[in-house]
Amino acid sequence: MNTLRIIIVEDEAATARNLAHLLHSADDGIFVVTTLTSVTDAVEWFNLNPEGYDLLFMDIRLADGVSFDIFKKAVILKPVIFVTAYNDYAIQAFKNNGIDYILKPFDEQEIYKALQKYNNLFLSGQKAPDTLQIGQLFEQINQLTRSYKKAFLVHFREKLIPVETVKIAWFYTANEIVYAHTTDDRQYIMEYTMEQLEQQLDPHLFFRANRQFIINRYAITEVDFYFNGRLSIKVKPELPERILISKARVPDFKSWMNS
Repeated sequence: MNTLRIIIVEDEAATARNLAHLLHSADDGIFVVTTLTSVTDAVEWFNLNPEGYDLLFMDIRLADGVSFDIFKKAVILKPVIFVTAYNDYAIQAFKNNGIDYILKPFDEQEIYKALQKYNNLFLSGQKAPDTLQIGQLFEQINQLTRSYKKAFLVHFREKLIPVETVKIAWFYTANEIVYAHTTDDRQYIMEYTMEQLEQQLDPHLFFRANRQFIINRYAITEVDFYFNGRLSIKVKPELPERILISKARVPDFKSWMNS
C-alpha cells in the first residue's frame, strides 16, 4: 500500500486534530507529515521541503495572514484541498479552478469524497495546478470575500457623522467634488475620488454607471432604452438629470442587475 503524505495548514488546533483523525479514518495509508499553523511557518517549511509531501489540506485564513501569502513566497507544486468556511460564491471559484474544497464544519464522508477526487484527478496522471493557477484562485476569493466599507464618516454642519453605506443611493461627481446622496434625500461631500470609492464599495451593491455616477441597485426604480443602444436609469430619490449607461457598459450592467 502506497503512503499518501499530507500536510495540514490550519491555525485552529482542534480543527487540525479533527482533520488528521478523519484523514486516518478515511484511509489508513495516509501519513500526516506535519501541521503548519501560520503563513511564516508554512513558507519556511515548503521552501525547505518542496517535494516532502503529496497532498496539501489548507485553511484560507491563518493567524498571521491569508494562505495566498504562502504562494507568493514559496513554490507549491502539489495539489491542494482547501478547508474553508467561505460562502457559495467562493466555493464556486474553487470549482471553476478544478481544486476541491471542504466546507467547515466537515465530516468523514466529506473527507473521503475529497480524497477520492484527488485519486481520480492526480493519480490518473493529470498535472497538479501550478502556483499561478492557485494564485489566481486566491485573487478571486479575495474579490469575493474581502470586507467593504459599511459606513463613511462625513462632515455635516461642523460635525462628523457616520452614514451607512447601504443608505447611500448614489455617488456622483461634479466640478471635481464627490458627493453621496442618501435614500432620505440628504447630500454629503466625500473625501474620496470615484476611483477610490469603487475599491471600497461592495460590487454586488454598487455599480459604476459612468464617469459621473456610482449607483446603488436598490435605488434603481426603472431602466429605459435610450438612443444609440444606451440605457437610461431612473432612481429614487429622483434626479433632475438622466443616469446613462453607455452601449459598451450595457452587458455589464445587465449582468450586475441579474446577479
